[in-house]
Parts: sequence; structure tokens; C-alpha cells
Amino acid sequence: MSTAAAPTRSGAVLADLLPSTTATRALARDAALVLGGAALTGIAAQIAVPVPGSPVPVTGQTFAALLVGTAVGARRGFLSLALYALVGMAGVPWFAGGTSGAGGASFGYVLGMLLAATVVGALARRGGDRSVLRTAGTMVLGSAVIYAVGVPYLALSTGMSLGAAVAAGLVPFLIGDALKAALAMGALPTAWKLIGDRG
Repeated sequence: MSTAAAPTRSGAVLADLLPSTTATRALARDAALVLGGAALTGIAAQIAVPVPGSPVPVTGQTFAALLVGTAVGARRGFLSLALYALVGMAGVPWFAGGTSGAGGASFGYVLGMLLAATVVGALARRGGDRSVLRTAGTMVLGSAVIYAVGVPYLALSTGMSLGAAVAAGLVPFLIGDALKAALAMGALPTAWKLIGDRG
């Protein structure tokens, strides 16, 4: 009988299924996952579409950050997004649209992504990515964490009122976030199903 959940140990995330026979190989695997997660987020951030009336563009980095956290787990997700943030703060132009540095109007979203990757990674270890409904809830919560940090930061950094920051830094992105969540709802449970079918 085939189910949507793979026959793997409880508490596993997708990245845990990559082979690592020794402690050294496990460390090398984890380092590669952290570097890869940071790089994926930086590449996805270059997909940036300006939003009229908002200093924050629509980007692929939020989707990448949530996908990274869910696929690699809380600890590696946190490290991936921390590396992404630190390298961008140091001057590498891989924030949205090729920008870098701290203090820009959208930097709060980067900090929110760091927390969100950790949250969705922890939820994935509890099966939050193994069914369509659970994945939807995981993605919604992850997005909410990003906005909970990003929108107030936007208000503080630009002098906007909180209502104006919500209008400029949250409302225009809701449809895009729904589409990103739908992609994740299809991709993650399908990945677990395919692993289960091969198991």
C-alpha cells in the first residue's frame, strides 16, 4: 500500500535522505546544503519585479527561503539564510535586484526570511511538508513570519505609518505568495510520495 508519506524515520526532512555514511561526509553534506541554500536564495533574489508605489519588489527569494528551510530543516535552513544575509551585508550584490548591504527598506524581509526558514524547517521535521494541506499551512506561517519582521522594518526605515507599510509591503504580494504556496503544495508532498514509492 502506497501513502503520501515516505517510509523514512520520523523527524526527517528531504535533505536527510541524502547519503552520509560517516561523520565527515555528513559534515560535508551539511556544509554543501548550507552553501547551496544561500546560493539558491541569492539567485532567486535576482528575479525581481518592481511594484508601483512600493520600495519592495516581488522576488523569488521568499519562495527560495521557504523551500530551503523546508527541505533542509531548521538548523541548516537558519545557517543558509544567515550566510545569505551576512554575505549580502558584506557587499555581495545578491539581495533583491542585485543590491547589497544592511539598512535598505527591504532588509527586514531578509531578516524575516532567516526566521521563516527556521520555523518552516522545524515544521517540516514534524511532517509539515508531507501533505498538501500541511504544506499550505507551513508556507502560510512562513510567509507570515517574513511579513511580521519585514513590514515593521519597512515602516521604521522609510518613516511610513504601519498602515502605509502594510499597504506597500504586504497587500501587493498576497497573490504572488498564494502562487508560491501552491507550487510548494505540489512539489514537496510529491517529492515525499516519489521517495515513498521507491522505498
